[in-house]
Amino acid sequence: MAFRKPPDGGWGWVIVVVSFFTQFLCYGSPLAVGVLYLEWLDAFGEGKGKTAWVGSLANGIGLLASPVCSICVSSFGARPVAIFSGFMVAGGLMMSSFAPNIYFLYVSYGIVVGLGCGLLYTATVTITCQYFDKRRGLALGLISTGSSVGLFIYAALQRELIELYGLDGCLLIVGALSLNILACGSLMRPLESSSSPPPEKMCVDKVPDQYFVYHEKEKTVEENISIIEKGYIDEKCVNNVPDCKQESILSKNVLSSINVNEKDTYKKKVVEQTNFCKQLAKRKWQLYLTYWKETMVLFKNKVFSALFVAILLFDIGGFPPSLLMEDVARSANISEDDYYMPLISIIGIMTTVGKLILGILADFKWVNTLYLYVTTLLMTGVALFAIPFAKSYLSLAMLSGILGFLTGNWSIFPYVTTKTVGIEKLTHAYGILMFFAGLGNSLGPPIVGWFYDWTQEYDTAFYFSGFCVLLGGFLLLLAALPCWNACTNQSSKLPPNTYSYKVASNA
Repeated sequence: MAFRKPPDGGWGWVIVVVSFFTQFLCYGSPLAVGVLYLEWLDAFGEGKGKTAWVGSLANGIGLLASPVCSICVSSFGARPVAIFSGFMVAGGLMMSSFAPNIYFLYVSYGIVVGLGCGLLYTATVTITCQYFDKRRGLALGLISTGSSVGLFIYAALQRELIELYGLDGCLLIVGALSLNILACGSLMRPLESSSSPPPEKMCVDKVPDQYFVYHEKEKTVEENISIIEKGYIDEKCVNNVPDCKQESILSKNVLSSINVNEKDTYKKKVVEQTNFCKQLAKRKWQLYLTYWKETMVLFKNKVFSALFVAILLFDIGGFPPSLLMEDVARSANISEDDYYMPLISIIGIMTTVGKLILGILADFKWVNTLYLYVTTLLMTGVALFAIPFAKSYLSLAMLSGILGFLTGNWSIFPYVTTKTVGIEKLTHAYGILMFFAGLGNSLGPPIVGWFYDWTQEYDTAFYFSGFCVLLGGFLLLLAALPCWNACTNQSSKLPPNTYSYKVASNA
């Protein structure tokens, strides 16, 4: 399918608006799941670690399945995927209102809603990139704030709906609101050229020569035909030995009655198609081997390897506060009368501010984006260590704001990845990192919940979370220190496929 040149405006701004509301509607409830988490604890009476799996799956499964989501959007287009995913999110939320136990929620809320959010995120990013080129950064920045605004509003909205209609009514209403994703998806008009001719179906006779990359000696058509005939007769002989001779004579009589030219043409087509499938399968296998070789080359880059460990540890330790902060306040015996605003709402609005400010800082030439990212990791670790000492609403609100702002470092993560591996390897490297980010999102809250179930307090859990984030930050800092570059310069010249990160600032 041929696409026109990105208009950088026009209908593209409609795409930005509907993509913003799509992320607002689909991510609002999963990101503000901390409000629902308290109700599920009371409703099902399960441990905190087991209950935390619901929210962690909803936020992590989309990242874990990001390769599948990309394939779906590439195959079917952004509009059909967005409409189908809208049904998934709305249906999963409504099904969750009838959950008889926590295991049902694992599927309805964790997997169905989480996978729908992952598909919608991929669809909105893809369609926005198709419509924008020069203003792509601005457009992506605008739509990415939809999830943060959704977190801010849905935290208060779900709390109010629970007070008025109960947990089941809240999930039904939120699911009904998610049906508006269908209207947003219907406006995601694909950017394709109507004047371009439809793609011609490829046939065997028009297969390019580059598909036949394995220059093996193939048998001639006549040899393959004789093999087919011989195999057919041999198979009959094995299955029915007494009738072998009779079957052979009969087959010869039938073949002789058929026109020789038609028989040869048919069998040549069969052999050609067989050879084509064989070569295509070999080419696919070679592509898989190339993919894994390129992956190994990426991990030879010390900064990328440290970045992979840092993002995994950051999500294990840094994601739980957005899910568990409300329960932390309840465990600290803070009265609901002291609440001026839900703590999750504070995290949401400050995440939006952090994304914007950190994104602006990353555009300055004198700012080293890798060091900026490391700074956010180290400050997040310190803030997590301070949570056990916060015993009032005001102190928890301040820490929630700080953690929310620092979580906005997601906006500069693509910058860091690009500087580390290069633009030509960005897609490959970013997919790997997002997979492990999803793994961290899925494991972090249950681990913290298990610590509470074991110790009956959150102090040890957040010490562990802070340690994970600090460890990842220090490893990334050590890998990016200038002394590593000095060692590299003294060594032999790097091979062409090896990438290094220039950590020294231009200032």
